Amino acid sequence: MSEGKHLLKVDHLKQYFPVRQGLKTIPLKAVDDISFTVNPGETLGLVGESGCGKTTVGRTLLRLYQPTAVRIEFDGDVLFDSGEQYDESGKLILNEAGKPVYGEKIDVNMLPYRKQMQMVFQDPYSSLNPRMTVEDIIGEPLDVHKLYNSKAERRDRILELMELVGLNAEHAMRYAHEFSGGQRQRIGIARALAVRPKFIVCDEAVSALDVSIQAQVINMFEELQDKLGVAYLFIAHDLLVVHHISDRIAVMYLGKMMEIADADELNSNPIHPYTLSLLSAVPIPDPVTARNSKRIILEGDVPSPLKMPTGCPFRTRCRYATEQCAKEMPQLTDRGNGHMVACWNK
Repeated sequence: MSEGKHLLKVDHLKQYFPVRQGLKTIPLKAVDDISFTVNPGETLGLVGESGCGKTTVGRTLLRLYQPTAVRIEFDGDVLFDSGEQYDESGKLILNEAGKPVYGEKIDVNMLPYRKQMQMVFQDPYSSLNPRMTVEDIIGEPLDVHKLYNSKAERRDRILELMELVGLNAEHAMRYAHEFSGGQRQRIGIARALAVRPKFIVCDEAVSALDVSIQAQVINMFEELQDKLGVAYLFIAHDLLVVHHISDRIAVMYLGKMMEIADADELNSNPIHPYTLSLLSAVPIPDPVTARNSKRIILEGDVPSPLKMPTGCPFRTRCRYATEQCAKEMPQLTDRGNGHMVACWNK
C-alpha cells in the first residue's frame, strides 16, 4: 500500500436493528451515519458512554453484523458498499419521492480479509471455547486459513505466539478456565495475531481486567504494534487508557460522531460540550489540580435510541443548544489540524 493512503476508510456507517413495539417494527439506530479513517500502524481510540454504539461499530466493520448502509474500504479494496449516494456536503441524495438514490452495490466474500482484520473481544471469559486447549484456541485461525505445512510448523507458530504475548509453553495443553482474566485476554490476543493481521478491533479489551493487569496488557498492545506494525481500533470508555494508547481519539454519543482529533489535542483542547463533560469526569491524581478543576455535570437522562430527538442527539442535555440544533444534525467540520467537531455553537 502506497504512503498517504488510509488502511481503513469508513463512509456513512449506519447500523439499524428492527425492534418490535406492539404491532409495529421500528428501527433502533445503534450507529447513525458516522465516517472515519484508520491509518497503517495507527491506534484510533473510540470512546463514549455505554450504549452509544462503540461495540456495534467494531462488529459491523468486521461484518459480524450486516450493515444497514456503509462504504468500507480496506487497504485499497472496497469490502462493502450499500450504494447510497451523498452530495459534497455529506447529505443523503433523495429522489422526488423522498427515497434514497442508489448506485452500484458491492458485497465481497470476507473470508480472504479475515486474515487481515481481527478482533479481541471484551469478555475474556466467554470469548474462549471452554472445551478447547490453549493450543487449539490459538491454532484454530491457522487451521481455518491453512497457514502451515506440517503439525510441527503449526506447533512452532503457536508457541511463538504464546511467547509473544507472555505465556509459557507449558500453558499450551491447559484449558481456559485454568487461567486468570489477564492470561485469558492474552490468549485472545494471541489468537487474533495468529494470522498476522494488519488491523485489530480491540473491543473494551482491558475493561474486565484488574488495573495492574490492564497496564500490562496495554503495554503489550503497544509493544506488538511496534514489532508488527498492526493498526488498532481501540474501543473503551476509560479516557485515561484511551489517551495513553491512542494516536487519535473519536468521541461518540448515541450513534453519532461528535469529535475526532489527535489524542493530545483532544485532551488539551476539547471543543464539543460532550467531550468537555467526559474529560471533566476523568480522575486527576494531583489533589491541588483536582480541587481547582470543575466537574461538568450533564442534566437530564440519555434519550432512548428508539425515540431519538431531532437534529443533534446531545441537544437535550447541552447548555449551548439553540433552535438550529433541533432542526439539523451538524456535520463534522475541521477546526484546524484535523480537529473535527460536529457542533453548531462551539
